[in-house]
Amino acid sequence: MSDAPEYPELLPGFRWQTVEANGVPIRTATGGEGPPLLLLHGHPQTHLTWHKVAPTLAQRFSVVATDLRGYGDSGKPEGGHGHVNYAKRAMAADQVAVMRALGHERFALVGHDRGARVSHRLALDHPEAVERLVLLDIAPTATMYARTDKAFATKYFWWFFLIQPFDLPERLIGADPDYFLDKHIATQLKVPGSADPRVMEAYRRCYRDPRTRHAICEDYRAAATIDLEHDAADAGRRIAAPLLALWGGRGVVGSLYDVPATWREKALDVRGQALDCGHSPQEEVPDALLAALDGFL
Repeated sequence: MSDAPEYPELLPGFRWQTVEANGVPIRTATGGEGPPLLLLHGHPQTHLTWHKVAPTLAQRFSVVATDLRGYGDSGKPEGGHGHVNYAKRAMAADQVAVMRALGHERFALVGHDRGARVSHRLALDHPEAVERLVLLDIAPTATMYARTDKAFATKYFWWFFLIQPFDLPERLIGADPDYFLDKHIATQLKVPGSADPRVMEAYRRCYRDPRTRHAICEDYRAAATIDLEHDAADAGRRIAAPLLALWGGRGVVGSLYDVPATWREKALDVRGQALDCGHSPQEEVPDALLAALDGFL
């Protein structure tokens, strides 16, 4: 990980390091001063997904943006029995360990997509660590699986493709990983021109690594198995931290679910609003996202 690239042109003023967390090296970018704020990306992105908002947030916060285990330039352990090493519980524990290594015992948390699912688990497993929680463009994993219908399965086909047994999805995506990644992102972004070519090339670089593609499949396999077991065991628990749910008004999640209502089944204090974008507000409508975060954080 020592030769992992840095991106000062995308995240000016940030510093990069690799933090050992539970035996897994986690690539970490830090910038700014003030109360700590952790940013967790989704699939198929890396921490660079925050490049349009992190420098502004760093004017008020000590911002930490990481690559989740398996993604970007972080470590990529084997999945383990029952995909345990990609359970959101394990991925959340990494992030708590990173924040503690940086001296942050309690922090605000913003998660997008897979990072938001890690954030959900982190808020349940480590309530003492989470000051405030922002989840971008997701409904709870268990809710989405329980309410699966043709519309959802069609629009989110990768939820059912990536969970297929090794090595079917890995081999098929490996035939043309750039195409799969580009098509995936292009389908989800609804604001033309919002994908920065430099960031897209960084995403492609990481996605070309077969270890990354396998880890991503393990992440999704865990979501359909061990994560659901953990969610069922915690069915009676609620997130204690104030929760802000934001979603893309032009996207799938908002069209299929009453997003705040799904989170009121999981948390005690929920508010939410749609933003005029698709799946990735941090890249599509960064100013609107910053305004929403400013009012909540």
